[in-house]
Amino acid sequence: MGFGQLPFDMAHLLAGGVLLLSFVLLYQRRVTALIGALAAQGAVLAMAVAWQGWVLDVPALYVTALAALLAKAVAIPLGLRLLVRRFGLRRAVETAIGIGPGMIMGVGLVALAILVVLPATQGAGALVREGLAFAMSVMLLGMLMMITRRHAIGQVVGLLSLENGLVLAAAGARGLPLVVELATAALVVALAAVAGFFTLRLRDDFAGLDLGLLHHHRGESAPPGEGPP
Repeated sequence: MGFGQLPFDMAHLLAGGVLLLSFVLLYQRRVTALIGALAAQGAVLAMAVAWQGWVLDVPALYVTALAALLAKAVAIPLGLRLLVRRFGLRRAVETAIGIGPGMIMGVGLVALAILVVLPATQGAGALVREGLAFAMSVMLLGMLMMITRRHAIGQVVGLLSLENGLVLAAAGARGLPLVVELATAALVVALAAVAGFFTLRLRDDFAGLDLGLLHHHRGESAPPGEGPP
């Protein structure tokens, strides 16, 4: 299977869409737009997983695709929007670096993923190799987002985007067994619950979710308006 064949080209298109939306997440500076981009990434991920299930003839991936659609494109974004409205959270997402440097770092991480994954998977088929390169790129961009965001909602979105890369990798590598997918989903739910708990604690203690309030304890200078009075 190679370029010019519908299964190969559509798999590339959908995986590329997930990666493109990772850059959109990296670019966003408003919480509402960030959550909307996360929902879009979840929907494209669900389509990518369902397509892999059809191409690879792995019916379990249809269940994974449905779960991804309901959780990542509907339930989680809706919950985050309700959280923002309920607690009146700050709508701007502060970052540790500017848009330009962040995008340049993102492109560098994509190049790194390609240089690492393609030589290491020479014995696999082209669809699997390039799918894993896309997935690794999404994971690295999710990690970059977690590192560069000072807003807790932004960091949670980065974690969820990273997990989207894990699901994309599992779907492209002939699909993980469904029990492993469910275990991974349970782990992410547990991490999200812990993150939500500490997020609410930060809100109660510091009157907001801006983690820049903690920078002075680490000897860092917080941006204007983020430091303690």
